[in-house]
Amino acid sequence: MARGNRTTVTEFVLMGFTDRPELQLPLFVVFLAIYLITLVGNLSLILVIKADYRLHTPMYYFLSHLAFIDLCYSSSIGPKMLQNLLVKKKNISFSGCFAQLYFSSAFATTECFLLATMAYDRYMAICNPLIYTAIMTERVCKELVVGVYTYGFLNSVIQTILTFQLSFCDSNVIHHFYCADPPLLALSCSDTHHKEEQLLIFSAVNLTGSLLTVLISYICILSSIIKIQSSEGKCKAFSTCASHLTVVIIFYGTLFCMYLRQPKAESSWMYTKVVSVFYSLVIPMLNPLIYSLRNTEVKDTLKKLLEGKAS
Repeated sequence: MARGNRTTVTEFVLMGFTDRPELQLPLFVVFLAIYLITLVGNLSLILVIKADYRLHTPMYYFLSHLAFIDLCYSSSIGPKMLQNLLVKKKNISFSGCFAQLYFSSAFATTECFLLATMAYDRYMAICNPLIYTAIMTERVCKELVVGVYTYGFLNSVIQTILTFQLSFCDSNVIHHFYCADPPLLALSCSDTHHKEEQLLIFSAVNLTGSLLTVLISYICILSSIIKIQSSEGKCKAFSTCASHLTVVIIFYGTLFCMYLRQPKAESSWMYTKVVSVFYSLVIPMLNPLIYSLRNTEVKDTLKKLLEGKAS
């Protein structure tokens, strides 16, 4: 329904990952497998950490929240994407699109700062081992996690409201498989300059701010590891942060690829879709695998649980 030069949009149409019918079913099978592995992997990691009192430490406390965020993040995008691969009518309501943008943005931002918090935790453990337990108390860990979630969700509130204050009057077809800022801005018939500026500023602050924390932490960690005399000590120190460093490189590298190039041309959307699949579905699947395969304590506890010997 039109009001002057504004149009009230009640629903959007998601173009999906591809418009080629012969690829719909194969892609559904692939993405369903990825999503199921994500669910099983992250839920298992949370249960393993909860089941073994030896894993009730700050590092694993943060790791359990990382698994929870990955679980929620992929679930805010995956089910709707899978549904649209099986149906011809790929509609999403206005409120559904609002909710999807809000939650996907909130969990992505929260993960950025949780990874930074985990880097700080590793810095304290390796560089300040004598005061680590005195500083990283249960209360401090909970306060850090609450702060990360609070910022992530408040940031998403601002960005989502700014996006849905725009008018959508020429078309309601989103050239993506979920509701995200770049395709929605390309769709809007309003002046998006203010929103694009806000998105750029917030993205820069979130990505560079959290990444700077990670970089400073790891520079200090590397400096401390170099000072360790024995090779065994160096390997042991590095092994405690190797999994986190791997996750950080994959996560931030993908996000920078995404936000440094925000195309509006229709022919460029495939690049955005491929990168989006990687950071919204593939990374949440990889994270529990990376932490499990490289972590002896997690593997031992999981083995005990599977054998029915966990205390």
